[in-house]
Amino acid sequence: MPVHEFSIIASGLSPDANDFEDRLYEAGCDDATPSFSRGVIVLDFAREAHTLEEAITSAMQDVERAGAKVEHLEPDNLVSLAEIAERAGISRAAVTLYASGKRGKGFPRPVARITTDSPIWDWVDVADWLRERRQLSDEKLEEARLLKRLNVDEVGKKSLTA
Repeated sequence: MPVHEFSIIASGLSPDANDFEDRLYEAGCDDATPSFSRGVIVLDFAREAHTLEEAITSAMQDVERAGAKVEHLEPDNLVSLAEIAERAGISRAAVTLYASGKRGKGFPRPVARITTDSPIWDWVDVADWLRERRQLSDEKLEEARLLKRLNVDEVGKKSLTA
């Protein structure tokens, strides 16, 4: 079975609690490495499952069983030019040319921070554009779509009902 890597950003457990790591382990998160950043718990998973979706949904259930609240999944769907280059395995210069319209036509518009020097793009939009040009695999595009859907549908719904 393949191993899928992703991160869950969570809250609701005190990292100072004596049983913090035990709670995660006993809930099934023995394949996650916990860390803390900017006031949240970051759980980096390497989970064995048939599909990425199965890996993520089972990990979300395990995190909640430990008593934490799933806040977000990563990698995020909002990306900078540098993150686009890294995820696509192409140079930052090439991505800058795409975004400026100097190479290729129809590169997606940024979705946030448009008036700044560092706008943000929706990774699914960019991945779709790159896939059309055979610069990204179908698998990477589907992964982008899945992570965005799970963040919006699963994590977002839980936030609205909390």
